[in-house]
Parts: sequence; structure tokens; C-alpha cells
Amino acid sequence: MSTQDFYQHIDSIYNPLQSFALGLTKNMDDARDLFQETVFKALKNKDKFSLGTNFKAWIMTLMRNTFINEYRRKKRHNVTSAASDSFYFEANKDNTSIRNLGTSNLEMEELDKMMNSIDDKLRKPFQMYYIGMSYQEISDDLNVPLGTIKSRIFFARKELQALALSAGLR
Repeated sequence: MSTQDFYQHIDSIYNPLQSFALGLTKNMDDARDLFQETVFKALKNKDKFSLGTNFKAWIMTLMRNTFINEYRRKKRHNVTSAASDSFYFEANKDNTSIRNLGTSNLEMEELDKMMNSIDDKLRKPFQMYYIGMSYQEISDDLNVPLGTIKSRIFFARKELQALALSAGLR
């Protein structure tokens, strides 16, 4: 399918896509952002679209997955936006006071030791994922299959959890 045909397909379902985005986000600005991100991903991955399949279902699935991934990213990083302006705030999960930095520094040192104790083939993908890279980006960067990257990150998490429990960290 040519890029021109692709744009025509998107134009033909513009209103349903906008409505779907608004239904997911409940906010007009976020809906526009979701729409733009979805169209960008669709264009980037147009070679993955199979001719003869339902284009509207394909792009709406892409939109839904983009929304879910963004929601999870925000939840993981605990970021919320103020409704009145464009400032972002990091929320304190349990609304308690700030912890003693000395204790935090000791815990970070312990976590660094734990990270350095796991095998490099698990540590490297985990660190890349932790800084915000997608599985695909890590896979491309390390030239390792996508499934292998997902497995290595999973096993790194499990190993770090076990080390943290044995060290008495939560």
C-alpha cells in the first residue's frame, strides 16, 4: 500500500478515530496527542498492515495499545499533569513525608551492588528498559531477538527481587 493510500484510509476514518481517542482519554488535548501518536506509529509500521484486512480495526487496536502503554508508563513513573497548565508533578505514592536521604543513599548503594552482582546479559537489557527504552529499541540496539530481551528483563527482575528480599529491602 502506498503512503498516499494509507493517508486516504486514515482520512476516511478520521472522525471515528478522534471519537475513540476522546473516549479513551476523556480529555480533548490528550485525545489529539493520542491520535497523532497513533497515526505516527501507523505510518512507521505501515509495512506490517496486511492488505485485505480491516484497516479500521488495525489502527484502533494500535490506538488502544498506545493508550494502555502510555497509561502504564505514567503509572510506573507516577507522573500526573495539572489540569490548568502544562506543568508536571511527580506524585508521592503514599503522601508521606520525604525520607531521610542518608537511608536512601545507603539503599541505593545496596541496589547498585545487587545490580552489579547479576549477570551482564541480564543487567544490560534491564538497565536499558529502566531508563525508558522500549523492548524493540533494546532488541535493535543489542542485536538480540525481542523475545530474548523480554525474558532477560523478566529474569533480571526476579533475581533483583530475590536479592532485595534477602537483603531486607522492600
